[in-house]
Amino acid sequence: MILDRFHVTDQVAIVTGAGRGIGAATAVALAEAGADVVISSRTEDQLREVAERIEAAGRRAHVVPADLSDLDAVAALAPAAVEAFGRLDIVVDNLGGSMPREWVRTSTRVLEEAFTFNVTTAHALNRAAVPLMLETGGGSIVGISSVMGRVTGRGYLAYGTAKGALAHYTRLAARDLAPRIRVNAIAVGSVATSALEIVVQDDDLRTRMETVTPLGRIGDPEDIAAAVLYLSSPAGAYVTGKVIEVDGGIEQPNLDLGFADL
Repeated sequence: MILDRFHVTDQVAIVTGAGRGIGAATAVALAEAGADVVISSRTEDQLREVAERIEAAGRRAHVVPADLSDLDAVAALAPAAVEAFGRLDIVVDNLGGSMPREWVRTSTRVLEEAFTFNVTTAHALNRAAVPLMLETGGGSIVGISSVMGRVTGRGYLAYGTAKGALAHYTRLAARDLAPRIRVNAIAVGSVATSALEIVVQDDDLRTRMETVTPLGRIGDPEDIAAAVLYLSSPAGAYVTGKVIEVDGGIEQPNLDLGFADL
């Protein structure tokens, strides 16, 4: 049956930023599809709640509270997965973010920090993970990029530049690591996570965002988790080097930040 191709039974996954939002939904989805999951973020209480959901799905969770902006800490997740579960098959690079700000307030340091948090951390984990994935035949890496990596909007210079870099990193790494390891990414639109908490609680703002989104709604974390599962599982076995757009159909930011002209 075609649904069997979406199973990742007895595989082992790492999901970063897994305490809430897209990361939490992804970790649970992979567990429901049969994987044991290493989950990591800053906040242990949140991770424990996600671990309970993973275990309720009948799979094992390994909780690693850590500051994943530390490149050594993020790289250490790969051997931790093998130590906990004996192998590593799937890596979901879900770290990222950068606060919007006007061009005149976007210093070189802000740009460098955005690149490090959105791209360099992913490379640090992938570099540590790939040799271990090859020991059991290969696997799948999925990065979480953003619609802002391909569209324009005021205030998103650092974030959009970093996510655009992550998208092209995906294409280049896929070529380097084929055929044994597939590398893909998801360009995420507006999703109801903590980053949009103020928006989703404001009926007027939410309505305005939904009105300019072709599908008429803000995304759910599970929308992204489903795409991650597709790319991680045998269902996506013939896909590598691609950035899948899961964004409700938008072609421009659906939230005007109100930054004035220069």
